[in-house]
Amino acid sequence: MDEFVDFVARGLVDDPESVSVTTAERGGMSVIELRVAPADVGKVIGRRGTTIQAIRSLVQVGGAKAGRRCTVDLVED
Repeated sequence: MDEFVDFVARGLVDDPESVSVTTAERGGMSVIELRVAPADVGKVIGRRGTTIQAIRSLVQVGGAKAGRRCTVDLVED
């Protein structure tokens, strides 16, 4: 799932080198933490949050097929 989120995020942003994806386990759930440049946060979120919601939905479905619970958090530094 990390590779998928990394691939999608790099395609959305203007500065693909600033994209960082890490995974953390919290409460039996895999949390994929996505970090991008501050100027690109809006592009990843999308209008009314539709882009990040679509990414989260795809990660949840992919995780369910693998037998895991997954979600994506956009971390702002």
